[in-house]
Amino acid sequence: MTAAAEGSPPLRMTRARRNALLQSEPVQGFALISPTFLYALILLVLPILVVIAHSFWTQHYLTIDRTFTLENYRVALTEPIYRDLLWRSLYISLTVSLFTVILAYPIAYFISFHGGRHKSLWLFLITIPFWTSYLLRVMSWKVILGYNGVLNSGLMGLGIIDEPSTALLYNSSAVIITLTHAWAAFAILPIFVSLEKVDRTLVEAATDLGDGPLRSFLRVTLPLSAPGVISAALIVMIPTVGDYVTPKLVGGKDGVMIANAIQAQFGKAANWPLGAALSVTTMLIVTLMAGATVLIIRALQRLAR
Repeated sequence: MTAAAEGSPPLRMTRARRNALLQSEPVQGFALISPTFLYALILLVLPILVVIAHSFWTQHYLTIDRTFTLENYRVALTEPIYRDLLWRSLYISLTVSLFTVILAYPIAYFISFHGGRHKSLWLFLITIPFWTSYLLRVMSWKVILGYNGVLNSGLMGLGIIDEPSTALLYNSSAVIITLTHAWAAFAILPIFVSLEKVDRTLVEAATDLGDGPLRSFLRVTLPLSAPGVISAALIVMIPTVGDYVTPKLVGGKDGVMIANAIQAQFGKAANWPLGAALSVTTMLIVTLMAGATVLIIRALQRLAR
């Protein structure tokens, strides 16, 4: 027997009853809670829950050894694999710094001395490629240097090689080429600023005294622009030591650097103390190397005078 046959009211809510429900205090109070308030409440509560969960997991599933030890630093400095990766990283970094400065100096010199009223335009054109993602530029070089890439296809089209070469990608050379292009603009700008500060009357005086263009450049322009060269070298050298993306994508097993080993320790190996020791060791060595570079260049400047 149905509810209608027993004389009970229908299940459908009447308009008057619905309005009365909407006007009740609990419903009106809930309606005052805006989506923005709920979103802010979630953002406030979620980190607290994450911290609580992490603390619970750490206390019940991890055993932290807090004993003070230098064993991880000994491993970082004496283990052959980490020592070789560190030396490779320093070699790649210094090579990239050298090539970047050699490539950037003529460009900066041309803009400064021959750019005329179009200097701003030249600088604008130089920075355009760097508006794109760093990852996209690395992947572009992977396409250029690949087995069936642009460079191999061009060399085969010119008849220089008969089959694609495998020596262009997945090695230290590919890492050096990619990093040199990636950091070129960061070297051009400080060298350009330094060249702009060179007093042109000194260059003219050297010419009047009988110096040719090359001798005038070596005796006047280059020493006065040395601060920009030093800045460019350091700007490129320091970050490239710890580069991770470029060796990962174009380096292969022959282009792995110390940052990849550090990531492995913090990731798959789950050996955070050793990863931290590798990071601190690399940072200290880079700091010493940067300081030594500045001192050597300043000593060469004194000898040149």
